[in-house]
Amino acid sequence: MAIPLLQVARVGAYIVRQRLAGNRRYPLALMLEPLFRCNLACAGCGKIDYPDPILNQRLSVDECLDAVDECGAPVVSIAGGEPLLHRDMPAIVEGIVARRRFVYLCTNALLMEKKLDQYRPSPYFVWSVHLDGDRDMHDHSVCQQGVYERAVSAIRQAKARGFRVNINCTLFNEAEPERVAAFFDTVKAMGVDGITVSPGYAYERAPDQQHFLHRGRTRQLFRDILARGRGGKAWAFSQSTLFLDFLAGNQTYHCTPWGNPARTVFGWQRPCYLLGEGYAASFRELMEETDWDAYGTGNYEKCADCMVHSGYEATAVADTVAHPLKALGVALRGVRTEGPMAPDIPLDAQRPADYVFSRHVEIKLAEIGRTASRPKTDASPASHPV
Repeated sequence: MAIPLLQVARVGAYIVRQRLAGNRRYPLALMLEPLFRCNLACAGCGKIDYPDPILNQRLSVDECLDAVDECGAPVVSIAGGEPLLHRDMPAIVEGIVARRRFVYLCTNALLMEKKLDQYRPSPYFVWSVHLDGDRDMHDHSVCQQGVYERAVSAIRQAKARGFRVNINCTLFNEAEPERVAAFFDTVKAMGVDGITVSPGYAYERAPDQQHFLHRGRTRQLFRDILARGRGGKAWAFSQSTLFLDFLAGNQTYHCTPWGNPARTVFGWQRPCYLLGEGYAASFRELMEETDWDAYGTGNYEKCADCMVHSGYEATAVADTVAHPLKALGVALRGVRTEGPMAPDIPLDAQRPADYVFSRHVEIKLAEIGRTASRPKTDASPASHPV
């Protein structure tokens, strides 16, 4: 297993405390997006399609650490955009590690080698490098040649300096099982500590809408991949075995979007990291005033094909704690890759999509305009480009 025992123990104890307290909804991993700006323009990304005034926004160190404290999740995944473009990222990571939270710093690795000296190895810190397959697969995914080689070089440098390094792999409908399995073998040979894998999500404004996976195709794809690695046992995944079992169509899960709340330059994003349908001013407001039942597969058209880890990993982890023998069985035997699949969630009662992306952009632009018109001493830290 790619998740260290320290993290398993601390996260497990946190979940038990939540359950004993009778909390039905609680965060497992904070998805922290201090900026949307990136130095790549991937066709499947919906995070960079904003006007420049929004792409120039940054959350300050204090805003990031306040979000960590307010949320209280034991794991923090720092995404973007490209987090290494934020000049205060070392201070943000240091502050989170000091709080004994597990930090996954997601990066495309283009700046990683240059920035390595600004970070220190820690059992609470992981580099999470974006790699969507072998050289040709990844460079095609990110729409730029040479990115794969730079990422691999950065991974090797980080491992040589004693850092924990995971790769974050998103798969689309062109993925070939044999090729993905061979890529996982290559990653294993690199000495990478773990693999996070997930099907892509069809962001509302992603430039390429043609290559996202549908739910049935996702299940068969993951069966075909995992079958080539002894039910996944050949590789070290930084995910629960029951989440992998879900991807392979062996579990019927509903998403738990509150398990991975997102804090962005807009605020606390409703309802989840992937889907921006409104923003709350505080974590408490997000948890208490969001109509959670209005979202999720079977409830909302935009969620119909989603099987992404940020929506379902928390569900699988909760199931693992509730049914440890079931999880142990999957871990020992490997994910089942043959036979009937579990029933999927029916879509006949889902409400139609509400396209609200532009409205939120207009609101934020108006807010930026008001802030820019104030004297500089009154400006919010988030309004200053970095």
